[in-house]
Amino acid sequence: MNQTETVFRGRVITVQVEQVLLPNGETARYEIVYHPGGAAIAAVDSQRRVCLLRQFRPAAKGWVWELPAGRLEPGEPPSDTARRELVEEAGCEAARWEDLGSILSSPGVFAETIHLYLARELQAVPSQHERHEVIEVHWVPLDQAVRQALSGELQDGKTIIGLLRAQDRCQMC
Repeated sequence: MNQTETVFRGRVITVQVEQVLLPNGETARYEIVYHPGGAAIAAVDSQRRVCLLRQFRPAAKGWVWELPAGRLEPGEPPSDTARRELVEEAGCEAARWEDLGSILSSPGVFAETIHLYLARELQAVPSQHERHEVIEVHWVPLDQAVRQALSGELQDGKTIIGLLRAQDRCQMC
């Protein structure tokens, strides 16, 4: 028997304490953060450069290198989120999209799925950063970004996985 108590409901997340019956017959209490999920985009241009954002993240206590990404709006398909976020954050649209699968951000605590995409055949458009976003847009050679991911220089999980999957997919082309 699962019992759930909502202890916080915010603009983006909900935190619940749940008593869960486990597959081994034991029961345990878990604090779970529910997030609507998101989409992240490895946008690779004709010169094999990938868009990386240097974004100020208060939770990380400073600047973080990330792929363009954003939260799913209610009822919005992840592919639409990816298209919207690529315009808003990176200032470009893509004619070619490939699904790179999804990841769980931190399944011990978060109920959040992030959908990953590869965007190619890019065209510049005006970016539309939100007021609360402090973002620098950089175009980095894909091979260099992957080396940074593997060396530990990049720390964002969705970015590391997105870069590795994008590089793998781009090698097959």
